[in-house]
This record gives sequence, C-alpha cells and structure tokens, in this order.
Amino acid sequence: MTPRRRLLVLGLAALTALVTGCSSAGPPGSAPAPLQVDTTSGRLQGLSTDTARQFLGVRYAEAPIGPRRWTLPVAPPTPEGTVAATAPGPACAQSSGVPGADATSSPDEDCLFLNVTTPKDLRPGEKLPVMVWWHGGGYTTGSGAVYDAQRLASQGRVMVVTVNYRLGVFGYLSLPGLSGSGDFGLADQMLATRWARDNAAAFGGDPGNVTVFGESAGAMSACAMLTSPGARGLADKVAMSSGSCLLDWPQDGLLPGVPPSTPYVALPDAEAFGSSQAQAVGCTGPDTVGCLRGKPVTDLLPIAPSFANMLAFGTPMLPVDPARAVRDGVTPTIPILSGGNQAEARAFVGGMLKIQPFVTPETYPALLRNAFADQADAVAAQYPLSGYPNAATAWSAVITDSSWACPTLAGNAAMARGGATVHGYEFADPTAPDVNQAGSPDFDPGPAHATDVGYLFDLTGRSLLHTPEQQRLAEAMVAYWTSFARTGTPAAPGAPAWPALTGTDGPSLQLAPTIAPVDVAAEHRCGFWASVRG
Repeated sequence: MTPRRRLLVLGLAALTALVTGCSSAGPPGSAPAPLQVDTTSGRLQGLSTDTARQFLGVRYAEAPIGPRRWTLPVAPPTPEGTVAATAPGPACAQSSGVPGADATSSPDEDCLFLNVTTPKDLRPGEKLPVMVWWHGGGYTTGSGAVYDAQRLASQGRVMVVTVNYRLGVFGYLSLPGLSGSGDFGLADQMLATRWARDNAAAFGGDPGNVTVFGESAGAMSACAMLTSPGARGLADKVAMSSGSCLLDWPQDGLLPGVPPSTPYVALPDAEAFGSSQAQAVGCTGPDTVGCLRGKPVTDLLPIAPSFANMLAFGTPMLPVDPARAVRDGVTPTIPILSGGNQAEARAFVGGMLKIQPFVTPETYPALLRNAFADQADAVAAQYPLSGYPNAATAWSAVITDSSWACPTLAGNAAMARGGATVHGYEFADPTAPDVNQAGSPDFDPGPAHATDVGYLFDLTGRSLLHTPEQQRLAEAMVAYWTSFARTGTPAAPGAPAWPALTGTDGPSLQLAPTIAPVDVAAEHRCGFWASVRG
C-alpha cells in the first residue's frame, strides 16, 4: 500500500481493542439484564461487565466467501442451541499501514458480525433507544469492535450496536454486469441495521426508535443511506460526524497526489476503475468476476486500499448521486445531527508530513494553483502564510474550510430547507487526544479529523480522556447524542441548549471546553468559498 493510501485511513490510527468501563449502580427499580436472549441469530449468551451487558461477535449475515464474494448480503439461518456471544468477530479483510494501527489489519472475509451493548440493569418495561454505529476508515479499514460502547450505553441508557461491513475491494468493487456493484459495504450496513431493528426488543431496545450514527466513511455512508429507496423507514434519526454528502476535495486536498474527489463515484467510472484493478491482479476477459473470486484474499489485499471513496451511485441502491439528492432537498424529513471538527485536515496533513515534507513555504503557492487554478491568488490572500505558524497549518486551514466545514454546513442547510430538523455542530476541543498520531513539535493537530470519537467511545483499550475538562465535555456529548437518539432533540443537563438550524447558515453548537453557539460560516469563510467553488 502506498503512503498516500495509508493516510486515507487516519481516522482509525491507534484504535485497537475493547475496554471495560467504571463501576456504577443501576437506576432505582432496575434489575440485572438477562445474559441470554433469543434473536434471529439464535439464543445468544452474552457477558456482564461492571457497567454494561454485551453480546459480541453476533453474526448478522452469511459469510461472504467463495461464490458469495461480491454478492449482496443475506441473513443467515437461525442456529439451534445457545450461541456464545462473548468475543468480537474478526475485522473485515483490510490492509492497514497506519502507524500504531496494525491491529486493524485483517485477512478475514468471514467478518459480518456486530456487537450489542446495553446498560447492565434494565427497568421494568424500559425501551432503550437503539443506536447503530457505522465506523469510519475511508471505506477501507476499521471494525466495530474498536469502539467500546459501555460508557455510551450505560451513561446514556441506550442500546448500542457496532457493525462490521465489507471494506476496500471486497466492499466496493464495481464491474460491468456485477449485481450490487460498488455498494456491498453499504448493503452490509443496512442489513445490520435491519437486524438491530428486528431484534431490538430482545435486548430491551425500542424497535420503533433507531438512530444510525457514524463518523467519516460511516457518516458518508449514513448520508448516502438517506437517499436510498431501499432504506426508507430503516432509521428514525441519523447523526453524521465528519461525513456530509457534500464533501468535496480539490487536487491534493485529501492527500498529495490524490485527484479531486468526493465520497461517491458514478457507476461507469467505478466499473472502469474496478476493471483496471482486476487487470492489475491478472483478471481480464469475460469471466473477470470468476477469476477474482478464485483469488486468495492475500492476492487482493494489495489493491484493497485503492477503493477509498468508491461507493457507487447510479445503482439500484443509490440511483442518484447522494450529493445531488441532498442539494435537491429530496432526503427524508427525519431528525438530523450533523457536524465536523474544527481542524479536520490537520489529521491528514500532519500524518503525511511524517512521510514527506510536501507543504512548505516554497510549495504552498503551487498547491494552491493545482487545487484552485485561477482562484489561487484569491485563496492566498485569504490564507496568507503570515497568518499561520507554518505552511502546513495554512494548507490545513484551506482544506478544512473549503472541503470539510463549508460543504458540511451547506449540506445541513439543504436538509433543513427540505424539511428536516437539523442540529449542526463543530467539535473544537484544542486538547483533544491525537488519535491520528499526526502531531509533532512543529505541528499542532488540534481538533483534527476523528479526534472527537473518543469522547463518545473508549478506544485503544482505555479511555483517552485524562483531564477534567475533557471528561466534562465527553459527558455532555454522550448526553447530547443519546438524548437526540431518544427524542430527536439533543440536550445535556447543565449544558447550553442546542438550537436547530433556523436558516441557511446556523446557528451551530461548538463542542469545546466552553460549549457555546458558533457561526461556522464566518469562522471558516464559507461566503468566500461559495464564490470560489460555487
């Protein structure tokens, strides 16, 4: 895998294992939740921790191996007897070269498993809101088991389901004549969400109150789901972190050498790319699919990371470009929570700097010309090197504003105009843990891409939050997200009210040590970017 492709999956750097939470008593009138439940995946035997009940490694689809490789997922038959659900299943096949993230590398195709976490104790008749997590990782890496939901479930009193889905070439290959082309990973995510709805009651969950939430590629997938005819009624609410349908990177904007890109690709282009990658591993001719199905996983892993941002539209699952659907206001009018991080691009810029010094005072003008052509001088005037500690921070600001923050704000406004109740936000804790390992003595990563995830989940075998300010912000974020799942309106005790969007620009809520409204359009110069990029 090339260094550039490795950096596409920075959102998962250093995330490795499940952890257990801190001890707490159940609410008054509650009783221990049963550790055996009957589901469509059999009678599951779970486990109890200090704060939560978990069912790990639950199969929700038949193994996509052999002739099922590159077929749409199907639910497995219900097994007889008791099925152990005490250890997570393997991550889906992927190749990760991100420093600190070797634990996400996996050769397994038999990977369509999910994990259920609830509070340890349930009240009689309690119906927990159901939150289904679609992880990030550039569509090429990650796993549901990385995200320990015990704190989220116990503090917020929700049922959390974290999901594996096919990745890279296994999840997003497109070829002429291949049914399901480009959408296998999204199909997995949707089937897992149906499983959560169908089986929610067995865990004390409310099948009539399901929220899909995700980060990065998981949020881009969730946004695409909003436009899918086959997903109507699947989710009652959607929360998207750093993953609007309208994200749009210029030349070199995602990583140096990467051409202009968006989260989705038209099917003819996806088929052409898939055919070129098949040829690279020696499969051509009328039975290209058969040839590829005959290849061992290890032969396909070298091309797997090339399928970042290859979720295809113009298909039965996604008939139109999700970005166009959002702009046209044809998404469902369900409650939406959507936002991003104040310094998204620093994750990718800082990580890439450790491989090559691609942005310097000397290269900065050329980067602007390659990205913005005849508008480069206008961008340079808005983002002069004199206004930043170094060229890398200046370039990060350009890409964060143009490609992340302003498109997210535009997507939020479009969904609000279409009739949805939208709550927008910006995560802006300057002390956020550097989960991407993007920082250096000369480069402050700040609230970069993926640094918010540790405030909802525990990662890398432990909580990453070490200061009282971080812990207070995490408590507020858990309350906001879980109350949104419960009622459609995010609220947190003792924290500011979170207003819904009332116009095209805001207000949004800034999630920082001091939580307060923020004018995202002014902070990220969205008026200027509208004039530059249209």
